Amino acid sequence: MFIYDKRNGGVDVRHIEHKLGIHGSPTCELTYKNAKAELCGSTRLGLIKYVMALMNGARLGIAAQSVGVEQEAYNEALAYAKERQQFGEKIINFPAVYDMLSRMKAKLDAGRSLLYQTACYVDVYKCLEDIERDRKLTPEEKQEMKKYQRLADAFTPLAKGMNSEYANQNAYDAISIHGGSGFIMEYKSQRLYRDARIFSIYEGTTQLQVVAAIRYISNGTMLNNIKEMASSICCGTATTNLTVLKERVEKLIPIYEDALNYAKSLNNQDAFDFLARRLYDMTCELVMSLLIIRDAAEAPELFEKSANVYVRMAEENVIGKAAYIKNFQVEDLDSFKAAEAPVAE
Repeated sequence: MFIYDKRNGGVDVRHIEHKLGIHGSPTCELTYKNAKAELCGSTRLGLIKYVMALMNGARLGIAAQSVGVEQEAYNEALAYAKERQQFGEKIINFPAVYDMLSRMKAKLDAGRSLLYQTACYVDVYKCLEDIERDRKLTPEEKQEMKKYQRLADAFTPLAKGMNSEYANQNAYDAISIHGGSGFIMEYKSQRLYRDARIFSIYEGTTQLQVVAAIRYISNGTMLNNIKEMASSICCGTATTNLTVLKERVEKLIPIYEDALNYAKSLNNQDAFDFLARRLYDMTCELVMSLLIIRDAAEAPELFEKSANVYVRMAEENVIGKAAYIKNFQVEDLDSFKAAEAPVAE
């Protein structure tokens, strides 16, 4: 990694990019010509340590940015649905609309819970890193730091990937609820839609978040985390509904484990990579189901409705993706290689 002083000359802004969204943040292309720079840090660590640490911090920031847009998209959609009337009735009372709104809210609440949980893991290990600069850590503290660093590394791609996708989905649904008005530039929903699109692209696309997370999925780390989370959630003082929801999520865990083991049993890296996105989605949906149930147990007035909706979504998705994986064969890969398929006349 290098540091360059812009006062030394040799670097020019080629032009400001004209972007689809996030117009409040200018993006430009820089050209370097005989620009003097100094080495920053140690050699051979620029990419594998410094840049990756930078990207992990940025990914957590984009997860937070995504939650903000998820919230605003929901706010705009809810406000419009409460005001807009069709056939003499507010559209918020139409099943097709309140189904969409309830899913938006469930994604928002579950996504925020995943963001906070990831930030908690990062805070703990970063705090121990700071302490280590002043004094030597005890063996117990070193073990704790390693534990939370692994958790932070495993959860960061989940938080960034899923929240960036949910921001896109909520922004899309906000326009749908607005109908034709959502397509007009005067309404905020179109800007949220344009802004959200970059979230699942920059600082690593969702596909790259899958790559970052998949080793923790394939080696059983996330499966063990899910089982530990399930056993640690106490619904004792909560409503019967939350206990039932937890039991329903627990029934999904062996389905997920079976699909994971099947994908590994194919003994084909291309096939496993092809199925990785579905395994990633299933992992995230189970983690977020448990987190939103935990939050609902603490504050049912805030989160019980979202827990009910999100668990139903997780059941729909986990069972469906497990069926897809269990019915997949290595030779099926040929059907998806579109570039090699003949073009119809």
